[in-house]
Amino acid sequence: MSTIFGILMLLIAVVAANVLHLLWPRLPLAIYQILAGIILALIPVQSHTFELDPKTFLLLIIAPLLFNDGQGTSPRELSRNLKQTLSMAVTLVVFSVLVVGTGLHLAMAETFSLPLAFMLGAIIAPTDAVAVKSLSATVAMPRNVNRTLEHEALFNDASGLVLFGLATSTLSSGHFSLGQGIFTFLYVFLGGIIFGALIGFLAIQLRTTLMRTHVDIGRIVIPINLMTPIVTYWFAEELHLSGILAVVAAGIVHALLYTRLRLTSAKVQIASTTIWSMVADILNGLVFVFLGVTLPSVLGNTSLARLAKIFVVAIALYLVMGALRYFWSQLKFVDLHSKKKQRQKDSFLLSLGGIHGTITLAMAFSIPHTINGQPLAARNTIILIAALVIIISITVGALAFPRILPAKKKSYRQSEFHYQLNKTVHYAIDQLANEPGGAAEKAVVLNVLSSQSTLTFKTNQARFQRIYDRAHEVELAAITKLSEEGKVTDKIARLYVGLISRELASHGDGLINFCRGIYYRIKWHRVRHRVSHITPAQTAYFKREVAPIQQQVARVFDLIYPQVIAYLNDIQTPANTHEVTMVRRSYFNRQRFFRQHEHLDGEQIDILFVAAFQFEHSYIQQAAAKGTISVELANALNEHISTDQLVYIQSTN
Repeated sequence: MSTIFGILMLLIAVVAANVLHLLWPRLPLAIYQILAGIILALIPVQSHTFELDPKTFLLLIIAPLLFNDGQGTSPRELSRNLKQTLSMAVTLVVFSVLVVGTGLHLAMAETFSLPLAFMLGAIIAPTDAVAVKSLSATVAMPRNVNRTLEHEALFNDASGLVLFGLATSTLSSGHFSLGQGIFTFLYVFLGGIIFGALIGFLAIQLRTTLMRTHVDIGRIVIPINLMTPIVTYWFAEELHLSGILAVVAAGIVHALLYTRLRLTSAKVQIASTTIWSMVADILNGLVFVFLGVTLPSVLGNTSLARLAKIFVVAIALYLVMGALRYFWSQLKFVDLHSKKKQRQKDSFLLSLGGIHGTITLAMAFSIPHTINGQPLAARNTIILIAALVIIISITVGALAFPRILPAKKKSYRQSEFHYQLNKTVHYAIDQLANEPGGAAEKAVVLNVLSSQSTLTFKTNQARFQRIYDRAHEVELAAITKLSEEGKVTDKIARLYVGLISRELASHGDGLINFCRGIYYRIKWHRVRHRVSHITPAQTAYFKREVAPIQQQVARVFDLIYPQVIAYLNDIQTPANTHEVTMVRRSYFNRQRFFRQHEHLDGEQIDILFVAAFQFEHSYIQQAAAKGTISVELANALNEHISTDQLVYIQSTN
């Protein structure tokens, strides 16, 4: 039970950090998550529940994260930049570990033996793609640098882990064989890639077969997709291969063969993408919250004088790693394809982009507590240095990127998105009026369509009431004209006027209208009580006397309704679009009320919905072709409408 409570507390900390970042996004999300973890660790109750086995950490958290990163990688771009990727992810990592390990041992031989120094170098060598993405989300990172950072982070995790394993085995055995080390590195590295690619291919084949032979297998395919990284990592580690590289390779194969699945089941693909996005966010949050949780216990075992020394070491290591990355680019060991004037800046960005995170933390926690039965005294020191390097790299990136790079600007504002969404919906509504179909079925579709544009706005109540009053004035003028022309009887006209007057009063403000609302509620309860005891004679009377009158009032509304809608279309402006839509919805609802006793044709409603969504996509395509809206805005609108369409399809299943 304590384990469940501990996991629940970690998840609450992740959610709390996400909320704080949403309210005050100036600090990186990772910083909020680390702070949430520190606060959680300071709670005395249940503090012992926040311990996690490093192997479990890698299996259940790191493996799914890297698999998802692999799924999101473009195989074409990766193949084009394979040379640069291997240079950064393999050669640079090995060189960095050698430089950092040797330098650290020479400077602090009494604390770090050569294997321990190499172990620390391997721990701080990998970079974190997710951390880089989160820090560069609001700035315009050059595409060549961003691509290099993303591809590097996919593979340097494995390089760091393999070197970490070699350092650990050397520490325990006391000797190191260069030939054996190279063989082990190649076996683990290449074997992991081949094994992961094979598992990824088999998983895709299985999913494709299931999708071709079954209609709705989302509940089978999605769990298979979620289990793929865990199964791949576990079997790879059992074979003494790189589990990290195996899950990355499996993810890349999924991306490579994704076209086989793309058209097989759109519903399953959208659900899978959504679930993976949510899982990745939660797991990333757990990593940094867990880092925050462990910091107080590590700091508590360190004196202030020693802590200051460790902090200096962490800064020095961060600077050395950054300098190596900078000169690696400047000396063209990695070609960023930068312009001559931009080369130095791109190299500096590549240096700052070496942000550490999940794998660094996982390896730090994987350090054994004992070596050959003896406690490893430097374990807490290494964990603390690794944690400080992570925090320093995130903090420096968060401060430097916004000052070096311009802010990332969308080609549209949120207000423009809402305005164009309203125009799109209203275009579909107008076009739907000319489509064949019953009025009742159209009312259902129009009411749902109008909700697309009303959920994202706050209503200006005064403006809404003013438009609502004027719409009723149009109704009154129309019914007066119909009465004068003899198209409706005076009795029906009076009934209709009474109906809209009562509706107008119910939408007003003030004490009188509040009292009216109470009165109508009491009256409704009395009527409902009487209705529940209707006799056969009363039913016959309703069918004979009341129903015909209701039908006549409905016919009058059918004559007036187009005039009101035409008026609302005429007065609509960008400023009052939301309020006009709200008024229009009230008329849709009234139309549904008049038609509630009619039988609705479900098939006709489906046809109208399909036509409406087609009209919306058509409007966006035309607007983009004319240059009225940007391509980015068109994509956002199409995505929004496609999501609404999916929701409708799912609701009808």
